[in-house]
Amino acid sequence: QVQLVESGGGSVQAGGSLTLSCVASGDTSFNNVMNVMAWFRQTPGKEREGVAAMYTGGGRIVYDDSVKGRFTISQDNAKNTVFLQMNNLKSEDTAMYFCAAGTFDSDYPWPFPAYSFGYWGQGTQVTVSS
Repeated sequence: QVQLVESGGGSVQAGGSLTLSCVASGDTSFNNVMNVMAWFRQTPGKEREGVAAMYTGGGRIVYDDSVKGRFTISQDNAKNTVFLQMNNLKSEDTAMYFCAAGTFDSDYPWPFPAYSFGYWGQGTQVTVSS
Protein backbone atom coordinates (compact mmCIF):
# COMPACT_ATOMS: atom_id res chain seq x y z
CA GLN A 1 0.00 0.00 0.00
CA VAL A 2 1.15 3.51 -0.79
CA GLN A 3 0.15 6.78 0.81
CA LEU A 4 0.53 10.20 -0.76
CA VAL A 5 0.38 13.26 1.46
CA GLU A 6 0.32 16.77 0.07
CA SER A 7 1.26 19.95 1.89
CA GLY A 8 2.14 23.54 1.15
CA GLY A 9 -1.20 24.96 0.13
CA GLY A 10 -2.45 28.26 1.43
CA SER A 11 -3.76 31.70 0.56
CA VAL A 12 -1.70 34.15 -1.45
CA GLN A 13 -2.26 37.28 -3.47
CA ALA A 14 -2.09 37.26 -7.24
CA GLY A 15 1.50 37.31 -8.40
CA GLY A 16 2.68 35.38 -5.37
CA SER A 17 4.26 31.95 -5.12
CA LEU A 18 3.67 28.66 -3.35
CA THR A 19 5.45 25.33 -3.34
CA LEU A 20 3.41 22.17 -2.91
CA SER A 21 4.99 18.96 -1.68
CA CYS A 22 3.84 15.36 -2.02
CA VAL A 23 5.49 12.71 0.10
CA ALA A 24 5.07 9.06 -0.81
CA SER A 25 5.27 6.49 1.96
CA GLY A 26 4.50 2.85 2.49
CA ASP A 27 5.62 0.33 -0.09
CA THR A 28 8.37 2.36 -1.74
CA SER A 29 8.94 -0.39 -4.27
CA PHE A 30 5.99 1.15 -6.04
CA ASN A 31 8.52 3.40 -7.71
CA ASN A 32 9.33 0.45 -9.92
CA VAL A 33 5.71 0.25 -11.04
CA MET A 34 4.27 3.75 -10.74
CA ASN A 35 6.54 5.62 -13.12
CA VAL A 36 4.60 8.89 -13.28
CA MET A 37 3.90 11.42 -10.56
CA ALA A 38 1.44 14.17 -11.33
CA TRP A 39 -0.39 17.15 -9.91
CA PHE A 40 -4.07 17.69 -10.59
CA ARG A 41 -6.43 20.42 -9.46
CA GLN A 42 -10.15 20.62 -9.03
CA THR A 43 -12.71 23.32 -8.33
CA PRO A 44 -16.29 22.71 -7.19
CA GLY A 45 -18.50 21.41 -9.95
CA LYS A 46 -15.63 20.76 -12.33
CA GLU A 47 -13.64 17.71 -13.29
CA ARG A 48 -10.18 17.14 -11.97
CA GLU A 49 -7.64 18.48 -14.46
CA GLY A 50 -4.00 17.63 -14.92
CA VAL A 51 -1.58 20.44 -14.13
CA ALA A 52 1.82 18.79 -14.50
CA ALA A 53 3.38 15.36 -14.60
CA MET A 54 6.80 13.82 -14.67
CA TYR A 55 8.31 10.43 -15.32
CA THR A 56 10.14 9.57 -12.11
CA GLY A 57 12.89 7.73 -13.95
CA GLY A 58 13.86 10.97 -15.64
CA GLY A 59 13.11 12.48 -19.01
CA ARG A 60 9.63 13.59 -19.95
CA ILE A 61 7.88 16.39 -18.09
CA VAL A 62 4.56 17.83 -19.23
CA TYR A 63 2.45 20.82 -18.24
CA ASP A 64 -1.01 22.12 -18.92
CA ASP A 65 -0.82 25.14 -21.22
CA SER A 66 -2.36 27.34 -18.53
CA VAL A 67 0.62 26.88 -16.20
CA LYS A 68 3.55 26.63 -18.62
CA GLY A 69 6.28 29.06 -17.67
CA ARG A 70 4.81 29.59 -14.20
CA PHE A 71 4.74 26.12 -12.57
CA THR A 72 7.61 23.67 -12.22
CA ILE A 73 7.34 20.02 -11.21
CA SER A 74 10.39 18.37 -9.67
CA GLN A 75 11.32 15.47 -7.42
CA ASP A 76 13.64 14.46 -4.64
CA ASN A 77 14.00 10.70 -5.04
CA ALA A 78 15.91 10.32 -1.80
CA LYS A 79 12.93 11.72 0.08
CA ASN A 80 10.22 10.16 -2.14
CA THR A 81 8.88 13.65 -2.63
CA VAL A 82 7.47 15.48 -5.62
CA PHE A 83 7.16 19.25 -5.67
CA LEU A 84 5.11 21.78 -7.58
CA GLN A 85 6.65 25.23 -7.57
CA MET A 86 3.97 27.75 -8.49
CA ASN A 87 4.99 31.28 -9.43
CA ASN A 88 3.03 34.28 -10.64
CA LEU A 89 -0.16 32.78 -9.30
CA LYS A 90 -3.47 33.93 -10.74
CA SER A 91 -6.97 33.87 -9.30
CA GLU A 92 -7.86 31.12 -11.78
CA ASP A 93 -5.26 28.88 -10.12
CA THR A 94 -7.50 28.70 -7.05
CA ALA A 95 -8.38 25.04 -6.55
CA MET A 96 -7.79 21.93 -4.48
CA TYR A 97 -4.53 20.43 -5.64
CA PHE A 98 -3.97 16.68 -5.62
CA CYS A 99 -0.90 14.54 -6.02
CA ALA A 100 -1.22 11.27 -7.94
CA ALA A 101 0.89 8.28 -8.93
CA GLY A 102 0.36 6.12 -11.98
CA THR A 103 1.90 4.00 -14.72
CA PHE A 104 2.11 5.21 -18.31
CA ASP A 105 4.00 4.34 -21.45
CA SER A 106 6.76 6.79 -22.23
CA ASP A 107 4.89 8.24 -25.21
CA TYR A 108 1.41 8.36 -23.67
CA PRO A 109 -0.34 11.53 -24.87
CA TRP A 110 -0.85 14.36 -22.44
CA PRO A 111 -3.09 15.09 -20.64
CA PHE A 112 -3.10 11.88 -18.64
CA PRO A 113 -6.63 10.93 -17.55
CA ALA A 114 -7.29 11.09 -13.84
CA TYR A 115 -8.95 7.64 -13.85
CA SER A 116 -5.64 6.07 -14.89
CA PHE A 117 -3.88 7.04 -11.67
CA GLY A 118 -3.89 4.40 -8.98
CA TYR A 119 -2.92 6.47 -5.96
CA TRP A 120 -4.09 9.85 -4.77
CA GLY A 121 -3.38 12.19 -1.91
CA GLN A 122 -6.07 13.94 0.10
CA GLY A 123 -5.46 17.32 -1.51
CA THR A 124 -4.25 20.73 -0.39
CA GLN A 125 -6.17 23.96 -0.98
CA VAL A 126 -4.65 26.83 -2.91
CA THR A 127 -6.49 30.15 -2.85
CA VAL A 128 -5.28 33.12 -4.88
CA SER A 129 -6.88 36.49 -4.27
CA SER A 130 -6.78 39.25 -6.85
